[in-house]
Amino acid sequence: MIKFAFVLADGSRQEVEGRDGDTVMQVAYDNGIEGVAAECGGSMSCGTCHVFLDQATFDRIGAPTENEIDMLDLVPSDRHATSRLSCQIRIDAAFAGADVNVPESQF
Repeated sequence: MIKFAFVLADGSRQEVEGRDGDTVMQVAYDNGIEGVAAECGGSMSCGTCHVFLDQATFDRIGAPTENEIDMLDLVPSDRHATSRLSCQIRIDAAFAGADVNVPESQF
């Protein structure tokens, strides 16, 4: 299991574990993380699973694809240099210890 944390808009942290290959969105869903709406179920068509990563993790896992960038252009919450769609992040050993920040609102 790979351990990382969700940091909610109020500053609280929720430590979670996921399996190699899970998406961050699925781990959020499995752990009842508020603020990751994921209305499209992970098909990269809504942007409501927007999160932003700590810089070190973003650097380790790489940048979003062009399609993901296009969808991130549509998210209503503030976008950061380390913004990603949680449905597009597959966790692996490089994700261990990550901080996944959840925006105040996805709408």
